[in-house]
Amino acid sequence: MAAPRILVVDGNVAAIRARQVALVGYDSGTGYARVLRRLLPEVACDLIRPADGPAALAPGVQLADYDGVTVTGSALNIYNRDGAVLRQVEVAQAVFAAGVPFFGSCWGLQLAVTAAGGTVCANPRGREFGFARRIRLTEAGRSHPLYAGKPEVFEAPTIHRDEVATLPAGATVLAENEMGVQAAVFTHGRGTFWGVQYHPEYDYADIAAAALRYGTALVDEGLFADLVALEAYAAELKRLQQQPADPPLVWKHGLGPAMTDESLRLRELANWIGQQVVPRRGRRG
Repeated sequence: MAAPRILVVDGNVAAIRARQVALVGYDSGTGYARVLRRLLPEVACDLIRPADGPAALAPGVQLADYDGVTVTGSALNIYNRDGAVLRQVEVAQAVFAAGVPFFGSCWGLQLAVTAAGGTVCANPRGREFGFARRIRLTEAGRSHPLYAGKPEVFEAPTIHRDEVATLPAGATVLAENEMGVQAAVFTHGRGTFWGVQYHPEYDYADIAAAALRYGTALVDEGLFADLVALEAYAAELKRLQQQPADPPLVWKHGLGPAMTDESLRLRELANWIGQQVVPRRGRRG
């Protein structure tokens, strides 16, 4: 049987990807593919970037040839219906039509919700940044395979200013906190989507890079007193990247096992691969 094949949709435009590369050495799509390969070393990952222009698959390849599709985060706002957004909505609609298992982080959730008829708006509570706190599984979430083995309450890497305002018909909320919906699942057309508002694929270095990339915007929003404080925060996360069990920093940032144990941090992606991607590969032979 051939190895599973996953299509990674990078949600960012070229300028943002370039800044990511400058800070961490890889862009959002490449980083996502690296995590998927860490979880399933034999997986074949293809990458498209529809924010930059029409997305074309490799010659002779169709969406239905994939065993899964996942969407990264993005600095875009879904309600700004420019070409970079609309092309991605079209891709999401095509994934649903093809019936390929679909997963999204942050922007990926917002994109799939929009493509399936839900709505996304600016979060009136403001931006959620760094670590999403007190994410709690709903009753449905506690029994859903997306969260098998995950603590009932946990923290997760996050950076978003928008929220899911209206879910598509038939959607189920699996996790939430005081900032809003944190995970949902639904079907649309022939497809099934599992998505989270946070970034299970991010590590500490990714959060530090996001802090430096957003810079003064985070200060202006009141999340940091000044750039000195922001840079100190980023430096501490870089230290955690090198020493993830550093007791003073783990305590200072209030991190529980879902952050300090990498297998728990990645559990949602691992569960999606095991429950959705691998079985499809098996059925396709």
